[in-house]
Amino acid sequence: MKVETKKLDTTKVQLDIEVPAENVKQKFEEVYEKLGKEAKIPGFRPGKAPRDILEKHHSRLAREEVIKNLIPEAYKETLEKEKISAIEMPEISEVKLESNVLSFKAVVEVRPEINVKEYKRLKLKYKKISLGQDEIEKAMNNLKEAHKAGVLDEKLARSLGYSCVEGMRASVERQLLTQKENDQRYRFQEHLVKEILSKINFRIPPSLIQRRLEELVYEAKIQMHRRGATQEQIASKEEDLKKELRPEAESQVKTFLVLEEIAGKENIPCDDHMSQKVIEFLLAEADWIAE
Repeated sequence: MKVETKKLDTTKVQLDIEVPAENVKQKFEEVYEKLGKEAKIPGFRPGKAPRDILEKHHSRLAREEVIKNLIPEAYKETLEKEKISAIEMPEISEVKLESNVLSFKAVVEVRPEINVKEYKRLKLKYKKISLGQDEIEKAMNNLKEAHKAGVLDEKLARSLGYSCVEGMRASVERQLLTQKENDQRYRFQEHLVKEILSKINFRIPPSLIQRRLEELVYEAKIQMHRRGATQEQIASKEEDLKKELRPEAESQVKTFLVLEEIAGKENIPCDDHMSQKVIEFLLAEADWIAE
């Protein structure tokens, strides 16, 4: 099989593919064998019509079947042979089948080349997490207001399953600390990703942006519906949502592609938890500096 590869830009490749005559002939044999078993031709029992009769009655159908079968086979083989990472279905054009040689062009969107180097030993400044008494008192008061308990602390504690007020207060303190730890960890993650992305520039495949944008718009429309918006109101906001959410879609796709690249370098499995696993790896590799 002959293949010519032409890079159209950083995210698109054109493949000129030619399937040799022997492959095409073999496919015709397979197609006519199948047709011979299934086709109904006057004067012949199923499977008994000669090849020339089959060709006379079904040459056009056979040709279509050969093309329909060979193009995806040849395209897939080409991707594997040329080590091309396609991210979208190809645009097929200029299909020709002449003298038992099949040729066609395939334009396909590919994963961009991403050169990620500086992602280890990134500096992270941290402070020891602490709680002020005013924060604890505020949380306690919020708890009382939420349960309309007034200043009946003992009663509230027992209603929530605590043996005493001190136990309830200790639980509130633990929850506040956990929340602060989670918030700090989230800030660290954002900082790491932002710093890595700031050092990399590449063109994001438009189809990936469009796909993520559609998902974000759909999620936003669901939220509008839950808040009571009518179908007409939601439809009228769709174009505004697309404009508003496009930067976020671009950011999310860029982040995912970079994290995926790091995952490949560090042999981290590319499963549903890949992004978080890479973040955990980056945090473990970071240079922690106490303030």
